[in-house]
Amino acid sequence: MKPTILSAPHPRSLELIFTAKRLAQLRDSYEVIEVSEDEIANLSPQVLAQVRYIIGQPPLDHLLLEQLKQLKCIFNVESNLMDNMPYDTLFERGIHVVTTGAVFAQPVAELALGLALDLSRQITAAHQAFENGTEKWGLEGNPQAKLLFNSRVGMIGFGDLGKALATILTGFKPQIKIYDPWLPNSFLSGIGTPSSLEDIFDSSDMIFVLAAVTTENQHFINADLIARMPQGSSLVLLSRAEVIDFPALINAVEKGHITAASDVWPLEPMPADHPVRQLPGFLKSAHRAGALQQCFEDMGEMVWEDLQLLDRGLPPLVCKRAQRETASKMQSKPVSEN
Repeated sequence: MKPTILSAPHPRSLELIFTAKRLAQLRDSYEVIEVSEDEIANLSPQVLAQVRYIIGQPPLDHLLLEQLKQLKCIFNVESNLMDNMPYDTLFERGIHVVTTGAVFAQPVAELALGLALDLSRQITAAHQAFENGTEKWGLEGNPQAKLLFNSRVGMIGFGDLGKALATILTGFKPQIKIYDPWLPNSFLSGIGTPSSLEDIFDSSDMIFVLAAVTTENQHFINADLIARMPQGSSLVLLSRAEVIDFPALINAVEKGHITAASDVWPLEPMPADHPVRQLPGFLKSAHRAGALQQCFEDMGEMVWEDLQLLDRGLPPLVCKRAQRETASKMQSKPVSEN
């Protein structure tokens, strides 16, 4: 009898995250039950009792978990842990919860570099001026340009994305300071200088905000911290908008105190008439940093490889395992677009 997979990967789909060849293998090797999140509770107890794996991050309550008697692993392909299942119960039962978020680290880090270079050298602004016939040539066109090379860089949060970005930045030889309260100093000291938030905001030319949103850090980057940034410095936001006081960030750019770039927003999409859409000095990207077809297919490969390990009685090693101590603290909102 083939193992049963319950598939509810909204907003992903199996066709998005698996190549056609791999998806055919998946369906040949497993009994795949594809449902929407709100249909799971309507499945019969007999069907639920056969489920060994879940692909997705559907809401699960204690009643549903009691019926999922053979469940071994939840593959969260949304990639952000959400507060929609009793993690303590899952861990007590030895059920793995794994995410494929690491697949986004490299592409998001590459866009981070692009945004940072754009802010440093005003690439987009110069392009728009050229189109409008208002370009400035040579030195006159670089009144506020600065080098990323040997600059003072602050990194807020140092998970998979932080590691990927630090590797990319190596060639620029930056002086890196890092703040991450979930990591020991010894873990950070080989890459940069472990630092306080205040020190990073006081002394950085470029700040990358990479921290996941948790129960402990919503809007922790507040107006006071932003006001500490040196005149003409820049901030690039790539994790989640909920970690920062967004009106304060916009206000600092409006005043000309700093420049900023963001791939994530308090509302997605932002209102069509929101002032940030036309705000000079604020570089905008529509939550697209990691949304590459190659990345989604790599995600499917991660799931496939860990399925093979689990079928052999081994633990998942390719996807990132949620930790008992931190899983319930994650507070990301689910994405609505791939």
